[in-house]
Amino acid sequence: MRPTPSQPPIARDRLMQLLDRMKSRRIVVIGDVMLDRYLLGDTHRLSPEAPVPVLTVRETRSALGGAANVAANVAAIGASCRLVGAVGDDSHAAAIRAELAAARLEDRHLVQISGRPTTTKTRVLARNQQIVRIDEEIESPLEGQDQERLISAALAALVDADALVLEDYNKGALTEALITASIAAARRRGIPVVVDPKFRNFFAYRGATIFKPNRPELEAALGATLDLSGQNALQESLKKLEVDNLLLTLGADGMVLVTNDQVITHIASLAREVFDVSGAGDTVTAWVATALAAGASVREAANLANYAAGLEVGKAGVATVAPGEVLAVHEETHDALGRLRRGGVI
Repeated sequence: MRPTPSQPPIARDRLMQLLDRMKSRRIVVIGDVMLDRYLLGDTHRLSPEAPVPVLTVRETRSALGGAANVAANVAAIGASCRLVGAVGDDSHAAAIRAELAAARLEDRHLVQISGRPTTTKTRVLARNQQIVRIDEEIESPLEGQDQERLISAALAALVDADALVLEDYNKGALTEALITASIAAARRRGIPVVVDPKFRNFFAYRGATIFKPNRPELEAALGATLDLSGQNALQESLKKLEVDNLLLTLGADGMVLVTNDQVITHIASLAREVFDVSGAGDTVTAWVATALAAGASVREAANLANYAAGLEVGKAGVATVAPGEVLAVHEETHDALGRLRRGGVI
């Protein structure tokens, strides 16, 4: 493989063209739909029943999580998004539908499954400090008629789509049968497929356009520590996964893009201030998929997503990023590079 030190910035005219095209794209997101709940309050004493704090709840919040948060990020870009996933017949499902409506997202491709709870993460915070998290979920993979209904919903959503995202959180929605059927449908249409994987089905995404794990996920799947300074490890990873391109996220160290033309591109993080890393991976996934749908190259899409991720981690909690924000940070970065070049620094 031929390594390259970094990816040059996208020209402003090209960026404007891509941002404009992205707003007319149709993205399908299939995966584990979750509800994030927050109970916020104060604690001043311990319970007489057990050595635990007593929280007086002052505020309750709900937000879209998992694949639903990726869909919210797509909607924030201005694109159309169809979310395919499973929810229960419960109040948490109703809360997800309400949050989707608030984000101008349809819920008609959600499959309701009686007897299976909507995956919900409830975080209890005292003075903004999390003291406990309560998970309500069943992680076993869907099967039988429930799986078939989800496959049918996915294929219907993909009829005229411009890109497919598969968002896996190991909560049972993305079975191997659903993955295979969805990727096959996308390839028949000639649209890009972006995958955010988890361990259970890690090697089931053959034929994906971009495979986007983080470093611990890839190392766990390969059963070995990954030497990023060497070229062979990344090359072998691409071969084993049987995908077109690998986008490895490295947190504060940015990302590494390994493309099918045998080039390794290191993309440095653009985060100026890291306030909260929650949801940054979802932002990257949404921006990569929507940019590819708009005609961006793989490297352009990764570069755009890097701008968006740098903005997302500077916000409190799980957040979305608007095109105007990306344009602003692009211009700041471009101007700074211009000053360095004029000064002879680079």
